[in-house]
Amino acid sequence: MSSFLKGVDQRTSLAGMNRMELLLFTIKGKQLFGINVFKVREVIRTPPISNVPKSDDRIVGVSDIRGQTMPMIDLAKALDLEPIPQENLSNSLTIVTEFNSSVQGFLVEDVDRIVHLRWEDILPPPDTLQNVNYLTGITRAQEQIVQIVDVEKVLSEVSGTNNEISQEFIENYGKKTGEGDYFVLGADDSTVARSKLKNVLESLGVRHKIVNNGKLALDFLEGWAEEFSKGIAPPVHERVLMVISDIEMPEMDGYTLTTSIRKDERLKNLFVVLNSSLSGGFNESLTSKVGANIFLSKWHSDELAEAIVSRISEVSGD
Repeated sequence: MSSFLKGVDQRTSLAGMNRMELLLFTIKGKQLFGINVFKVREVIRTPPISNVPKSDDRIVGVSDIRGQTMPMIDLAKALDLEPIPQENLSNSLTIVTEFNSSVQGFLVEDVDRIVHLRWEDILPPPDTLQNVNYLTGITRAQEQIVQIVDVEKVLSEVSGTNNEISQEFIENYGKKTGEGDYFVLGADDSTVARSKLKNVLESLGVRHKIVNNGKLALDFLEGWAEEFSKGIAPPVHERVLMVISDIEMPEMDGYTLTTSIRKDERLKNLFVVLNSSLSGGFNESLTSKVGANIFLSKWHSDELAEAIVSRISEVSGD
């Protein structure tokens, strides 16, 4: 199954062009699901699994894969579908993923293929489902509906990690944010990530608006730019402390959002932070290429809070 991912390193040219590649798979039955290839290390036949006492029941156990021990998550059960029977585990496949600074395996029924898509072809879930499902997007491939799984939400629930800003940080630095009226625009397609970003901003006392994709963020900024052009509001960079954007998003990704901001004379001076669960030098290189100010790995709330406080100090002259 590793042939599915052959040449992934050469696919990095897709990023920054509002394009992505989606690994299609089935969990139960014929319904197709998808995950961004950049989250995937490899696809393998499910190896032997050792039970872990008192673990979350969605964690089947742990496996040693190429010398690395990792949790094995039954994706069907995590999505409230019928779990893989114990006797069928050896016939399942495992998608080995790396994101949120961790490596884990997701057990699935079968893997179909990789498809090349444009982010604008991927739509966010209906508004009525934004906070109640495990999807970040919906698209079509092979004349079928494909549901893109919010694996970040799955991992967050299964691991039970708490990534809220620390009380120590608030006590040491939080007061700096209360001396001015600051506004941050956020964009992220993950409900968990939006919630955590909201928590950080509210803990710091910073006004904010958080949308679920780059196009909505750009529309919002262009609306404020029009107000400036009509002479009824200050320049946008004087109203917005920073834009904090995810990279993978339906309709418009974070790279394209940043590029669009830099090309617009009314927006080009905005401070842009790219915040992604995908780590590594590749993202940092593209951050510079598209003109973002900094890149931060997701789920490190204190680091994000520190970047916000640092920016406040910069604009206030402290």
